[in-house]
Amino acid sequence: MLSSLALADLWRPQTQRHARTYDLGLVLTGSLLIAVCAQIAFPLPFTPVPVTGQTFAVLLVGMALGAWRGAASVLLYLTEAAVGLPVLAGGKAGSALLFGATGGYLIGFVLAAWLAGRLAERGWDRSPLSTVFAMTLSTTVIFLCGLAWLSAFVPPKNLLAFGLFPFLPGAVLKIALAAVLLPSAWKLLGQPPR
Repeated sequence: MLSSLALADLWRPQTQRHARTYDLGLVLTGSLLIAVCAQIAFPLPFTPVPVTGQTFAVLLVGMALGAWRGAASVLLYLTEAAVGLPVLAGGKAGSALLFGATGGYLIGFVLAAWLAGRLAERGWDRSPLSTVFAMTLSTTVIFLCGLAWLSAFVPPKNLLAFGLFPFLPGAVLKIALAAVLLPSAWKLLGQPPR
């Protein structure tokens, strides 16, 4: 059934061996896309959390690859960072960063990629409106995890000013971009909307 597929499933090989290779290739490619988008980073002088392209890539990978491959891509990305590859925002690396002020956002990436992928598998990436809802829910997961973790690093009175408000305009832009890209991809492939 079409509504139980992610975009990447349209080309998934039928044989188990080839399907596994395909899935592994997608997970690796997804982690690399996140790493590349993480290099689009703008530090803000008043907060330890930078504005990055990571969140867009995380959610796009989740929606395009589906729940498990999307979450696996993020886990691989975080593993790459933990072993010292310069894949985090601004070319940073190291497991210490995973436990720093932005660690909650990184944990949230895994959950958000899974949620975005699961919603896409249910057809939420077929129309602009449902894509907006899926991306908004997934972005909310990132913010909730990030803020919960960040609260251990900043005073409560500054939490929203440091960890949420500066990032809302970018989140709206990323959601709008996804609302154009994903349904357009389905339309281009000749697949009917949900």
